[in-house]
Amino acid sequence: MVVAIAILGLALGALYQAAGGATRNVRTDERYAYATELAQSLLANHTRIPAQGVSERGETAGGFVWEVVTRPVEVQEGRASASLHEIQVVVAWSEGLRSPEVVLNSVVEGVSR
Repeated sequence: MVVAIAILGLALGALYQAAGGATRNVRTDERYAYATELAQSLLANHTRIPAQGVSERGETAGGFVWEVVTRPVEVQEGRASASLHEIQVVVAWSEGLRSPEVVLNSVVEGVSR
């Protein structure tokens, strides 16, 4: 009887650890999905930017920190194009001791206003 209870205790302990790990994985996946959607939304909001470029930062209520930075694209050595800009969107968050982030890069049109 004591052996059976010991085996049952070990099995329940292993099951508890597996369920806890699965819950952590789901939470991590949800955070990555939210960060990706936020980064894609920020990129979609900046499809056309001022000729001088953009440098913006912010934070969501959920603790996601984002940054949008652009710079002119060099079309020839040393010459920048006024109409094209490289854009980088970074969304980061804190998860325990880690600081994961999602980074999206693209090229967008610069417009003079």
